[in-house]
Amino acid sequence: MKYLKQFLIILAISLLGEVLKTILPLPIPASIYGMVFMFIFLLTGILKLDQVKETGKFLIEIMPVLFIPAGVGLMSSWDVLKPVLIPVSVITVITIFTVMAATGLISQIIIRRDKRKETL
Repeated sequence: MKYLKQFLIILAISLLGEVLKTILPLPIPASIYGMVFMFIFLLTGILKLDQVKETGKFLIEIMPVLFIPAGVGLMSSWDVLKPVLIPVSVITVITIFTVMAATGLISQIIIRRDKRKETL
């Protein structure tokens, strides 16, 4: 019963994101609105981590299974993707390395800043 309650809380927040997506004319996906709401609710204490923790862990564990429909969709769209495969592949590789580099640099800056604060 605990998992059902936690899942319903997560679904309610997702529904709130869907409603906001319908109301606001911004090009932001509803899932992003939902994640922002979840973050705000957890940050402000409106929602306690214990109220969604176990179901959140479960959803993260099964996340690879959730990508199967997207993979099947890509396979069924092969005729459309074939002409643009090389440009999309190049853009994907460049984006991966750019994100990795940016994440590494920002992590190093934060770690160095924390070490300086510890020494003071």
